[in-house]
Amino acid sequence: MDDWVEIGRIEQIPRRGARCVKTAAGPIAVFRTMEDKVFAIEDRCPHKGGPLSQGIVHGAQVTCPLHNWVFSLETGEAQGADEGRVRTVPLQVVDGRIFMAAQAMLAAAE
Repeated sequence: MDDWVEIGRIEQIPRRGARCVKTAAGPIAVFRTMEDKVFAIEDRCPHKGGPLSQGIVHGAQVTCPLHNWVFSLETGEAQGADEGRVRTVPLQVVDGRIFMAAQAMLAAAE
């Protein structure tokens, strides 16, 4: 798993919650859904820069806490009438341990 960096355990993230991981590419929000799926996206809404890690998780989406934009945790795409996207980051879960792609932690945000 040389290409992956362990960032914690799944139980450290509450269901329908998130935690923020600081990386060289900027803060990454790691989310856990009610179904224990995990996703990672950049922690900055493209609309007004809101911290998505503080948003409301519903299904596989998160709502920005500032202006209610909704983003797919799977694709990073804004939902509904809103336009834009956030960068997604590959994750793996192995035996309850969460790993983030090392390259994504170093790459500059697009």
